[in-house]
Amino acid sequence: MNPIATTLGNGVLSVPAVADARDGKDAPLVLVIDDDSMMRMLVREALESGGFRVEEAEDGERGIELLPELRPDVILLDVVMPGMDGFATCTALRALPVSARVPVLMMTGLDDTASVNRAYEVGATDFVTKPIAWPILSHRVRYLLRASQTFAALSRSQEQLAEAQRMAQLGYWDFDIERNEFFRSDEYLRIHGLERGDIAPRLGAKRRFVHPDDLDAFDAKGRARLLSDGPLHLEYRIVRQDGEVRVLSSHSKGVFDTQGKLVRVHGTIQDITERRQAEERMRTLTLYDTLTGLPNRQFFKEQLDHSLALARRLKMSLAVLVLDIDRFQRINETFGHGVGDQLLKEAGTRLTRILRDADYVARVENASETHNLARLGGDEFTIMLTGLTHAEDVAKVARRMLDEIAQPLQLDGQEVVVTASIGIAVFPTDGIDTEALLKHADSAMYFAKEQGKNNYQFFSASMNARSFQKLSLENGLRKALEREELVLHYQPKVDSIGGGIVGVEALVRWKHPDLGMVSPGDFIPLAEETGLIVPIGEWVLGEACRQLSAWRAAGFSDLTMAVNMASQNFAQKDFVKRVAACIRTAGLAAAGVEIEVTESVLMQDVQATIATLNALKEGGIALSVDDFGTGYSSLAYLKRFPIDTLKIDRSFVRDVMINREDAAITSAIVTLGKRLGMQVVAEGVETAEQVAFLRREGCHLMQGYYFGRPVAAAELTVVLDTGIAVSAVSQPGFALHHRFADQHVSIPAHA
Repeated sequence: MNPIATTLGNGVLSVPAVADARDGKDAPLVLVIDDDSMMRMLVREALESGGFRVEEAEDGERGIELLPELRPDVILLDVVMPGMDGFATCTALRALPVSARVPVLMMTGLDDTASVNRAYEVGATDFVTKPIAWPILSHRVRYLLRASQTFAALSRSQEQLAEAQRMAQLGYWDFDIERNEFFRSDEYLRIHGLERGDIAPRLGAKRRFVHPDDLDAFDAKGRARLLSDGPLHLEYRIVRQDGEVRVLSSHSKGVFDTQGKLVRVHGTIQDITERRQAEERMRTLTLYDTLTGLPNRQFFKEQLDHSLALARRLKMSLAVLVLDIDRFQRINETFGHGVGDQLLKEAGTRLTRILRDADYVARVENASETHNLARLGGDEFTIMLTGLTHAEDVAKVARRMLDEIAQPLQLDGQEVVVTASIGIAVFPTDGIDTEALLKHADSAMYFAKEQGKNNYQFFSASMNARSFQKLSLENGLRKALEREELVLHYQPKVDSIGGGIVGVEALVRWKHPDLGMVSPGDFIPLAEETGLIVPIGEWVLGEACRQLSAWRAAGFSDLTMAVNMASQNFAQKDFVKRVAACIRTAGLAAAGVEIEVTESVLMQDVQATIATLNALKEGGIALSVDDFGTGYSSLAYLKRFPIDTLKIDRSFVRDVMINREDAAITSAIVTLGKRLGMQVVAEGVETAEQVAFLRREGCHLMQGYYFGRPVAAAELTVVLDTGIAVSAVSQPGFALHHRFADQHVSIPAHA
């Protein structure tokens, strides 16, 4: 008798309760589907005694209905059942996601091979024939469950590996040479844009995807594989069937037999296209100028180092050119930095075109790319010319660059002409290393600017001395304020009709302890370049206000004081407060103080400029535009500015008697000023003929050497106090009277 069952007198089996610690909710759940209630009871007894939980279903339909709720770990399924038999039920189970991978143990009394085969065909995991050996059923189920869990873990691992490979774009391949079997992972196929069966199962089939330019390297690596059993690495490009180019990183290893014959090759490929693109973007950011797309300082210096090494080895010459846009700051101030950026990009394009067309500019031997042109920063470009035989070649390129830069261009809807200055240093004459050549080319460029701009200069030793002198001058200028070496001179502004001095303009001078009186043309540009113009400008304004206060206290109550302010001063956020503080400290009323600014300053930031000018005007300060006619101010904007005075630039007045264009411009400015309700002052007046012309055109206010040079306050006080001719103070031989009319204007004897 079966020990797990007791036959009662009425023929009913009684199954004793089995207490087992494994009967908890964590025990595996088995679903038994069988139409025989006795068989279900016997199976339950056998499995529960083995530590499983058991649920029952009397037929296939009920078993399928319970699946979503129970989610069993194992299913035991009888084959022969009325209605939906075991084969149909198993087929239905496998079609459901909830039971697609649940192990199914089919129980059958059929022992024919066809039934067993059919059981496996419909998805059974295993089968057991009746009568069942009950003591081992639970072990059979436990083994089945363990195998299923192992398979599930393996499947999950494979899925995770496939996902990791997909995320890393990493494919695997294996080629058995002797069997001619080529395995390719799904990711391998995806990288190549393929489906299974798209390429032949031969290693050589990979070759047809390789980019033509990379075939030689690919074939060389294949030949190397025949001789080496170590890992080989190669990066190459492929062209997919859809035409897309991808960059791959390949690692492969060969397997050799005991005779040293290659019998197997396997490896990985990884799509590194995005990484290579990111590296290229990083390289571009690191080595290229983002505005012009040209190489930057770092890249240029690396290329120059390489070219110098080659030039030393081949005993060749090499030239470095530094090109700087003339008056670029004025473009920025007038039109804004956006337009300045447009100019720099256009300059880069033009220079690139010149170098591309220069067939006598050699390329560095064995270099994958040679960058002759770079942007060092700001408005400065550098050019490297290699393979030179004559210095004239460099001069030709420099001249063509200057001509190309000087071609008119459209900026902000206006035609503008700019020029450039170029400095040239030649290896080995002017330097044998990168730093020396760049330094000397830079010195030559500044010398070119000093020579009037729009020209090129070759470096000479004397330029070094000039550079040292400039550095010394800068150091001295930094101490000039604290040492009280700066002084003000004053140039009179006269009324040629009413006679007399109606105002003065304050002009700064530098009395150097060793060099004597330094020309403003030497130290003002240096002050602007170094930023020293800001404290100097504040000192000039304060000193001029104090002097005007002294003159007014002496009785010259109608005298006005004009002070020219640099763009750096005017751009200060608290500029209006600083001006008011200087006037207040001097004990002055604002009336009588006139702030002069250039056209370029006005156009630097129109809205901000209007706000600043209005604030000054509200404070009682007069405003004038200095050097009018030389900038790019728009008449539409000019009428919006609260300007009191236009000052005609000396460059127009100088040739007004011999140049019809200058005469026409001068006349137009006078007319414009009157129409806008402004005073007009002519600067740089030096002859009686100029005076007469200006008066005929209606311009009565004038400044210039004809009326007097800038002089110290004490000397001008004498003129104001005694009525001595202004010119007599600074130009002996002049006989110009302090007050004059048409018939009483006398000029120097030598004029």
